[in-house]
Amino acid sequence: MLTSLRSSSRSLRHGLTFIKHFHPKIGVINFFKLQRDPPLKLYHSITQSREVPTFSIPREDYPLKQEVVAKENWMITKLCREGKISEARKLFDVMPDRDVISWTALISGYVKCGQVKEARELFDRADAKKDVVTWTSMISGYLKSKRISEAERLFHAMPDKNVVTWNTMIDGYVRNGRIEHALMVFDKMGERNVVSWNTVISGLVNCGRIDEAMGFFSRTPLKNVISWTIMISGLARNKRVDEARLLFDTMPERNAVSWNAMITGYAQNTRLSEACNLFEKMPEKDVQSWNAMITGFIQNGELEKARKLFDEMPAGKNVVSWTAIISGLMQSGESEEALRLFYVMNKSSRVKPNEATFASVLGACSDLAGLGEGKQVHQVISKTAYQESEFVISALINMYSKCGEIEMARQMFDYNGSRDLVCFNSIIAAYAHHGFGREAIRVFEEMQKTGLKPNEVTYVGLLSACSHAGLVQEGLNYFKGLLQNESLKVRDDHYTCVVDLYGRAGKLKEAFDLLERAPLKESSYSWGPLLSGCNIHGNLDMGKVVAEKLLDLDSVSGGIYVLLFNMYSNGGKLKEAEKMKMKMKEGRLKKEPGCSWIEVGNKFHVFVVGDRCNGESEGVCFLLFDLHEKMKKVGALLDDVVIMEECFL
Repeated sequence: MLTSLRSSSRSLRHGLTFIKHFHPKIGVINFFKLQRDPPLKLYHSITQSREVPTFSIPREDYPLKQEVVAKENWMITKLCREGKISEARKLFDVMPDRDVISWTALISGYVKCGQVKEARELFDRADAKKDVVTWTSMISGYLKSKRISEAERLFHAMPDKNVVTWNTMIDGYVRNGRIEHALMVFDKMGERNVVSWNTVISGLVNCGRIDEAMGFFSRTPLKNVISWTIMISGLARNKRVDEARLLFDTMPERNAVSWNAMITGYAQNTRLSEACNLFEKMPEKDVQSWNAMITGFIQNGELEKARKLFDEMPAGKNVVSWTAIISGLMQSGESEEALRLFYVMNKSSRVKPNEATFASVLGACSDLAGLGEGKQVHQVISKTAYQESEFVISALINMYSKCGEIEMARQMFDYNGSRDLVCFNSIIAAYAHHGFGREAIRVFEEMQKTGLKPNEVTYVGLLSACSHAGLVQEGLNYFKGLLQNESLKVRDDHYTCVVDLYGRAGKLKEAFDLLERAPLKESSYSWGPLLSGCNIHGNLDMGKVVAEKLLDLDSVSGGIYVLLFNMYSNGGKLKEAEKMKMKMKEGRLKKEPGCSWIEVGNKFHVFVVGDRCNGESEGVCFLLFDLHEKMKKVGALLDDVVIMEECFL
C-alpha cells in the first residue's frame, strides 16, 4: 500500500508539472486555483467496504500552503515591479491565505505607481496584516506625493519604528525643503546609521548651509564613500572648490562617482584645465566621467572641445551624452547640427531619447522655425511614453508657437489633462509672442482657478502679452500685484516689460521715472525699450538723455546708433543723424542685419536687410510698402517715414 501511495504521489506531482509546462494559456490566477482544489483521492481498494474512509492528502498541509503563498507573493511583487498593478490586485483578491508580505507587496506596488489613495484603502482594511515595512512604505507614499501632514500623522501613530522608518521621514523632509523638521527627527533618533547622517548632510548642502553640513560630516562616526562625495560636491557647488579638493585628496578610498564630483566641481567653477588634468588622471573612466567633462566644456562655452571629446568617447555613449551635446549645439545657435545629430542618434537601436533630448531638439526646431522638422519630432514623441510628459508638452507648445502655429500650440495645451505651471507659462508666453493679450489673461485666470500659484516666469509672459497688445492698465495692475507678492522676486525683465508697456503707449515719462527708481542693475537691456519708445513717439529731448545712458553702458553696440540715427532723421535733425552715422564708421561699428526666412514647397527662402539677391525681392518690397500705406491709413504708423538700414550694413 505504501508503494502504491508513493506511486500515486509521484503521479500527482507529475500531473501538476504537466499542467505547468503544457498549459501555458491557463493563466497565473487559474494555475494557483488548480493547486488549491479539494484534495484528490490517491488510493482506494476495491476490496474495501464503503464504510472504510478513503485515504486523502490532508487539507491542512502547511508546508505546501506556505509554498503556494510564497509563489503568489513573488508574482504580486513581479507584477507591481512591471507596473501591472491591476493584475497584481486581481491575484491578491483571489488569494485565500495572505500573509504580511502579500499585503506589503501590493501596498508598496500602489505607492510606486503613485496610487496613494488605493494604497491607503488597502492599508486601512480591518483584515490587513501590517508590519514595520508596511507602515514605512505607506509613509513613503505620502512623502513622495508631498502630503507631509498625513505622513506625519502616520509616523506618530506607528506602533514600532526601525532605523529605516526614521530615515524615510528625514529624507521626506529634506526632499520637501523642510530641513529644520529633518534635523528635529534626526535628534530624536535612538539608533542612527550612515544613511541617517548622509541624508542630513545632503539636506544641509542643498540648502546652502555648508558649514553646518561640514560639522555633521566631521561628527559622523562611520563615513562611507557617499559621505565624502556629498561633501565634495557641496563644497564645489558653493564655490569652495579648493576645500573640496583637499577633502578629495584625503579620502581613504575613491570611486568613479567621487572623481566625477570633483571634475564637475572644477567645471562649475570655470577651472577647466584642472578638470581636464583630473580627468586624465582617473584610473578608470566610466560614461558618467566623459559626460561630466562634456557638460563642463559646454557650460563654459567650449563647444568645439566638447564635440571633440564626444567624438573620442569610446563605445557606450548613453542618452545623457547625446542630450548634452545636442543641447550644447542648440544653445550655441547651431540648431541645424543639433537636428542632424538627433537623427543620427535616433537611428541607433541602442540609445533612445528621453524627455530632455526631445526638449532640446524641439528648441532647435523653434530656433529654425522648422515646422516640418518639429512635426517629425512630434511623430517620434507620439510613439513613446514621453507624449504624456508635461516637460515635453511645454516644449511642443513653444515649438508650434515659434513656428507660427498658435492654434496647434493651444491644442497641445488642451490635450494635456494634468497641466502644471510650466505648461501654463508656455501657452501664456505663446500668446504673448503672437500679441494675443486677452487670451493670455484668460489662461492666467484659468490657471489661478486650478490653484496653481504664478511664478516669476508667469509674470514675464503676462506683462509681455499686455505690452504687445497695448493693455496698459491691465499690465500695470498685474505689475502692482507682483510687487505686493512677497513670495516672488521682482526681476530686471519684469521692469523691462513694464518700460516697454509704457513706451509703446507713449507714456515715456512714467517709463523713465520707473527706471530711475527701480532697484535693478542698469543695462542696455532695460533702457533699450525706452529709446525705442522715444523713437516711435518722436521725443528727441528724452531720447538724447536715454541715449547718453545707453552709450555709457554699451558704447560698442551698433543698434543704439541706428536707433539714434532713425530718431534724429524722423525729427528732421539731419546733422545729428549724420553724426551718428560718422561715429559708427569711425568706430567700425555695424548692426547685425535683420534676417528672416520662410519655407515654401520644401524650399527655404532667406531674406536679409539690404539684400536684393533673392528672386522675389522686388515683389516682397512692393508688398511691404503697400502694407505700410494701409497701416498708415488705419493709424498703425505715427509717421510716413520709412528708414532703411542698408547704409549701416
